[in-house]
Amino acid sequence: MRVSVDLDVCQGHGVCHMSAPEVFELDADDGHAIVQLDPVPASMEADARTAVSACPERAITLSD
Repeated sequence: MRVSVDLDVCQGHGVCHMSAPEVFELDADDGHAIVQLDPVPASMEADARTAVSACPERAITLSD
């Protein structure tokens, strides 16, 4: 699974990082999500899906 963040939509709430800290890091300047693991290991896919559904801006997408 691959994960991506639309930085034009991301508002830096940090919910993705709270849901999947191994997958997402937050930019120190603006708080936008940075994908750390691409592709996402199978063992972390559930956390990545949680992050996608929890994102208030719907800025994160998954693909196979």
